[in-house]
Amino acid sequence: MKTLERLVAEKLLRIKAVKLQPANPFTWASSWKSPIYCDNRKTLSYPAIRNFIKLELARTISEKYEDANAIAGVATGAIAQGALVADILGLPFVYIRATPKDHGLENLIEGELKPNSKVVVVEDLVSTGGSSLKAVKAIRNFGCEVLGMVAIFTHGFPIAEEQFKQAKVPLTTLSNYNAVVEEAVRTNYIEEEDMAILQEWRKDPANWNPNV
Repeated sequence: MKTLERLVAEKLLRIKAVKLQPANPFTWASSWKSPIYCDNRKTLSYPAIRNFIKLELARTISEKYEDANAIAGVATGAIAQGALVADILGLPFVYIRATPKDHGLENLIEGELKPNSKVVVVEDLVSTGGSSLKAVKAIRNFGCEVLGMVAIFTHGFPIAEEQFKQAKVPLTTLSNYNAVVEEAVRTNYIEEEDMAILQEWRKDPANWNPNV
């Protein structure tokens, strides 16, 4: 029986929410060269997959964080999924901006979050962990407790794992880089020899040179 992480990986690959191009790398906004590109917002356009992910995120929160009394989504990618999950769980929902609004109340947290709330953060994608943990900091600064974070996908970078450890934020993801690569090989999305490139990139993505 296929594991959840492999099942989610298969779905992400099928709708091209995750793309692998070892021979023709993408350029991320950070200017990193990468053989993988992930846009989990595409899952929202496929009702069956959207529902599957929503249910699995909600189940994870129910099992791990039964004391949670609020859900927070990280803008912008996790706003929709966070709201869907909060709706299933019957919990209040807020979302966290990357930067405060430049007008009005200059909110960083949108919605109504009560002080001392026990919050679970929903993320669509964890890369280096920087933006995800900025959201955690905003919630803590507001006087609330962050129980943990759930996400659809993680690249599994060591720098992210270390940052989450230092911040004392448990992270649970539905799928991950290794599962995507394994599923891509199984379905002939990529050739087996491409695995070496994909594994090499993950060791040092910031300095990876596809031409070497």
